[in-house]
Amino acid sequence: MSGTDAPLTISVVICVYTEDRWEDILAAVSSVRAQSHPALETLLVVDHNETLRERLLKEYGESPDGQDVRVLANAGPRGLSAGRNTGIAASRGEVIAFLDDDAVAERDWLRHFAEGYADPAVVAVGGRTVPVWASGRRPVWFPEEFDWVVGCTYRGLPPGRVRVRNVLGGNASFRREAFDAAGGFATGIGRDGDKRPLGCEETELCIRLTRARPDAVLLIDDRAVIHHRVPEVREHFAYFRTRTYAEGLSKALVARSVGADKGLESERRYATRVLPAGVVRGLRDAVLARPGGAGRAGAIVAGVLTAAGGYAVGSVRARRGGVAFSVAPVGPAEGAARG
Repeated sequence: MSGTDAPLTISVVICVYTEDRWEDILAAVSSVRAQSHPALETLLVVDHNETLRERLLKEYGESPDGQDVRVLANAGPRGLSAGRNTGIAASRGEVIAFLDDDAVAERDWLRHFAEGYADPAVVAVGGRTVPVWASGRRPVWFPEEFDWVVGCTYRGLPPGRVRVRNVLGGNASFRREAFDAAGGFATGIGRDGDKRPLGCEETELCIRLTRARPDAVLLIDDRAVIHHRVPEVREHFAYFRTRTYAEGLSKALVARSVGADKGLESERRYATRVLPAGVVRGLRDAVLARPGGAGRAGAIVAGVLTAAGGYAVGSVRARRGGVAFSVAPVGPAEGAARG
């Protein structure tokens, strides 16, 4: 806290890259402005799209000073990680929260984050991300165990406020000193516009953070809810297959960086307990003639095999040095408020 009774100051970073999500961006900002625990500021970081940046400046004002919404250009290489690092460096809050550009936060999202930081050992708090399907309903074949494919909270995560290895990047927050201790998000590992949907940059950061600060506590509070739009193209098996393969590639890079013990710690439980139970549920539903049961069981098996293939390919590339990422320190903005 910045004072005995002063509320925790939270900056919200939203990384944006395409005008195709214009209405989504406006909705995301509006949801931050409506928080019961007011954000100190919202930073819109534009990923190498000058047309979008100029349009956002017209929407929210030309001057970044004194505005609750500030529009910034990504100061690093193209991609989500560098955009987040730009937002961190420019932010003034004691805590920096991240919201996807195609998501809206419930009114008490930041309040639940702030409550988690009452414990000084807590350095990161994440929340629950609920899918909003473009078709209006979940595809019958799409297993809840794989909701991470569309950037949402998946079956198998424990409920309530619980300690975790890593938070999920589209609905997460960190104390500023977390970045002082561990550096920023690694570039070269996460998403880069419309290229292959890689991920795991938040996993790598969280593992690096707990190595730098062994006493650090990371939480997920499932009351901190955001609603994430899932476009129609991501409701199809082709995207499911592409995303699971990309996850395998990303996990291989993380394991190469931080070691397979930590890099795959949570994944082992997920693969040996959560997914087999999901297959059994799907087969049982098929026997009971419930819609999509066999499809869900098959999708889980296919997802595991595809991710394993990606991991194998990524491991070979990482050993040969064909894939690399880097971590840079993230400096504070001029006049940033510290706790």
